[in-house]
Amino acid sequence: MSQGHTDVSEQVPAKRAEKNGAECVHAVQARACTVREVLDRVGGKWSIGILVEAAQGPVRFTELERSVEGISRRMLTLTLRNLERDGLLKRTVYPTVPPKVEYVATDMARELYDTLLSLTSWAERYREAIAAAREAYDREHGKTN
Repeated sequence: MSQGHTDVSEQVPAKRAEKNGAECVHAVQARACTVREVLDRVGGKWSIGILVEAAQGPVRFTELERSVEGISRRMLTLTLRNLERDGLLKRTVYPTVPPKVEYVATDMARELYDTLLSLTSWAERYREAIAAAREAYDREHGKTN
């Protein structure tokens, strides 16, 4: 589903929509929105790197900050919070001074891990081909960087 076309009400069979009325339409829209939100979250700019690191075992905030290239502390904090909220990360705070905080992938996130590895592997394999295609497209269409 493209982001421009998010109205799924027309995908509900007419009899079912008539039978259940507006509740059915809203339920389908809510479910579609949730799927889109989940895909947006796990496909987000920073989420993949964080989930790949956390799937390897417990990881601390500073380790993530170093390993996820280009992420700011604020974005790391927000992304960790959202991944925890979605049930993809478990956060453990140890009662030490200073407090020790670790993040680990949940079973749900570990199931996603193989797919993420395939996706990152695909991106690595084709990044040069995509860059070349972009350059060719830009030349053909008179665009410059």
